[in-house]
Order: sequence, then structure tokens, then C-alpha cells
Amino acid sequence: MTTWDELEQVVLAWPETTSTPSYGGFPALRVNKKLFARLRGEMADDVDDLTGAPYGEVLMVGVGDLGEKAALLADDPEQFFTVPHYDGYPGVLVRLARADDAVVRELLLDSWWRTAPKRAQKAYEEQFGPLPSPPG
Repeated sequence: MTTWDELEQVVLAWPETTSTPSYGGFPALRVNKKLFARLRGEMADDVDDLTGAPYGEVLMVGVGDLGEKAALLADDPEQFFTVPHYDGYPGVLVRLARADDAVVRELLLDSWWRTAPKRAQKAYEEQFGPLPSPPG
């Protein structure tokens, strides 16, 4: 399990990364002003079909393509899901209460890397070291 505040603390250490209000005033993570993930706070009180309880914190994070999205949804439907709003969009929703912290951080880094300009990627590698393999 992980929380938005924990993820945000890690991600804001990455170059050119900010957290700004987005849809409905809920926070969104951006690199060089481009959105790569956000908290879907508007879903917090909605009842989750899987659990029968409110969703709580839900992360929307961009993925490489629709194939990656389909694989995540099929591999772990308790952690990942989608709603019709994201049909045809390469992004998944993550139930943070059921999320594997390491997997979510990897997804965020992949999304950040795809969105970040080359100078931010270079600054990341200077600060944190090279990535084991570049995100797809």
C-alpha cells in the first residue's frame, strides 16, 4: 500500500517536476508543465465494484501504449482498473490502497521519462544514476 503524499514526495525530487491543481482542484504531477499522473480525488467516495467500499485514493498514470495498459489490467485487476472515460487512452487507474509501492513507482518513473524533455532526463541520471533500462 502507498499513498498519494508518499508518491508525491518521491516524484517531486525528480528534475522539473511539479504538483499543481488539475481537474476538480485535485493534484497532478507534471514535468516541464506536461501532465504524467494525477490523483482522481473525484472518485474517492464512489463505491468500487471490486471491494464494495469507497475507492479512496486513485492514481491515474500514463502508460506506454494500449497494449501495456491491457497487460496491466489483465495481470492485476485488484491493483489496476479503468473507467470508460479512459477508453482508447494509454493510462491506467491504480487503487493506491491495494498498490504495490515498487510497481507504482516504476510506472510513475516510466511515465515521467516518456514525458520529460531530454535535459530533465539527463539531470535525473546525473542525480540518481542511469536507469537499468530506458522505459518504453
